[in-house]
Amino acid sequence: MSIDRYSSPNAATSPTPRLLTRAGLRRLLADERGAATAELVLTTPLLLLLIMSIAQFALWMHASHIAQAAASQALSTTRVLGGTTARGQREADQILQQLGSGPLRDPRAIVSRSSDQAAVHVEGTVIQVVPFLTLTASGDAAGPVERFRAGVRP
Repeated sequence: MSIDRYSSPNAATSPTPRLLTRAGLRRLLADERGAATAELVLTTPLLLLLIMSIAQFALWMHASHIAQAAASQALSTTRVLGGTTARGQREADQILQQLGSGPLRDPRAIVSRSSDQAAVHVEGTVIQVVPFLTLTASGDAAGPVERFRAGVRP
C-alpha cells in the first residue's frame, strides 16, 4: 500500500481519495525546491550587465584622458610664438593616431586661434561594450597666445 505524499493518510481506504489536503497544499506552497535555480537565472544577467557597465565606464574614462591629452598637446603647439592652427591640427591628429586607435573611435579635433586666445576641442565615440550604449569622450584646452613685446620686462 503506497500513500502519496500529498494525500491524506486515509486516502487509500476512503472511497473518494483527496489528492491534496490543506496540510499537503501548505507543504507544496512552502516547498523551495528550485528556488536557487530561479534566483541564479535572474541574477546572472544582472551581474554580467554590472561587470560590462564597469568595463564601459573604464573605457570611457580612458578615452576621455586620450582626448584631453591630444587637446593639451595641440594647444601647446598652437599657442607658442609662431604657432598656427595648421600645426596644432597636425599635432592633434598625430597624437590621436598614436593613442586613439584603442578606445576612442572616429576622433576629430577642432583647433582655433585668435590674436589673444587659442583653443582646441577633441571629440570621439567610445568603443561599445554595453549594447545600445553609445558614449562620447571629449577634451578641451584653451589658453593665451604667446606674444613678444619689445621693451616690456616681467
